Amino acid sequence: MDPQERSKSLSLLLVDDDAELCGMMREFFAQAGHRLECLHNGREGLASALNGAFDLVILDVMLPVLDGFEVLRQLRRRRQTPVIMLTARVQQQDRIQGLDAGADDYLPKPFDPDELLARVRAVLRRTELNLQPLAESIVVASVRVNPSTREAFSGDRPIDLTSTEFDLLEMLIRSAGRIVSRDEITAALFEREATPYDRFLDVHISHLRKKLDGGPRLIRTIRGVGYMFTGGN
Repeated sequence: MDPQERSKSLSLLLVDDDAELCGMMREFFAQAGHRLECLHNGREGLASALNGAFDLVILDVMLPVLDGFEVLRQLRRRRQTPVIMLTARVQQQDRIQGLDAGADDYLPKPFDPDELLARVRAVLRRTELNLQPLAESIVVASVRVNPSTREAFSGDRPIDLTSTEFDLLEMLIRSAGRIVSRDEITAALFEREATPYDRFLDVHISHLRKKLDGGPRLIRTIRGVGYMFTGGN
């Protein structure tokens, strides 16, 4: 573990109706030096996520009052706080629905607490890198991204992107004209290996194409390999 990661205390919110799991996670994160607040229904979790100063929210899908998908949708209208979703459902469509709503990552139940902590750190490392001053705008064809301000434009039109979508677009634009493999993207952005049945990346690519003018022409799928930003050529 990086010494800086060990010394930095995080403020986390877990929204899950399993009181026993919450107690275990609160103790686990406390031992790692982090504060974990737990709430047990969607309405209270949403209110706390909107009003509290949390570094990251861990959100279960199956919640009373408001389910996790609705909590995330409402949260994303006002905040870009990083969110990791937990789901006991085995259908891939449920995970895709969470990504569609704006989740930064997901983790199936049951899970290893150490893996959850690793996912938390990976998501927050990306967030912290996003805050560091970077080079001026990168322009390819009609698309412009500014790493310093985290802004993206299609022509003169601002593009509303999630944090993960911006990271993905920046990576593709920096590699314009070169095929970027699924393994390379997954390792760089999500810090894990890609799997043949993982549609996490496909969902984000689909979102980018819809938000960019001429997106299907700008981002080409290289079947069985990865993606390439072509600039529309």
